[in-house]
Amino acid sequence: MRSDVRLTTREKQVAELLAWGAAKKEVADMLCISPRTVENQARSVYEKIGIQKATELCVWWFCTHCGVSFDLSPIKRRLLSIALLLITLPQIADSNEDIVRQFRTPRTQNVRVCRARNGRRRNENDFYLEV
Repeated sequence: MRSDVRLTTREKQVAELLAWGAAKKEVADMLCISPRTVENQARSVYEKIGIQKATELCVWWFCTHCGVSFDLSPIKRRLLSIALLLITLPQIADSNEDIVRQFRTPRTQNVRVCRARNGRRRNENDFYLEV
């Protein structure tokens, strides 16, 4: 991964949007260009930087624009990971509470006896659920 890469203005725009997680079609819509142009620009960016995946583009973008060094030692990486986890943990916990609350609330289900096609009543034990 190279940090001293010179990108064109359009390549910078495409790289930034892709690094923030936008899909190629979304990038094309935002920049008013064709999806094929976005693919070509992304390919050019990947070649210049020396990467192959979108996640590597994210790492490159945030390292070059947020002042994070590419050569962090494993200990520094762990400390940085823990710090980021501690920052985002409350937000994750809040969203998980909403999800858990949805599963804890009891659902009321309407149960009724089915009738066979010919009109006769089935067994009392034959039910189907309406949700």
